[in-house]
Amino acid sequence: MNTNKDTLLEFPADFPLKIMGANTDDFTPTITAIVQRHAPDFDPATLETRPSSKGNYLALTCTVRAQSKEQLD
Repeated sequence: MNTNKDTLLEFPADFPLKIMGANTDDFTPTITAIVQRHAPDFDPATLETRPSSKGNYLALTCTVRAQSKEQLD
């Protein structure tokens, strides 16, 4: 049960992170490594990708199982 009054979330909670960047070969692996550093149980197989209409940018959605507000911050 959440006892922290600074947030309306109940932890643990699934939390989608939306990340957008240049559509380069190293963008997705770099973001995956950063997310796993902060949420070691993140499964890269659940990563969702969506290219921009011209393909220059890539939107990623990484859903992590957040354990606390501090982890999200």
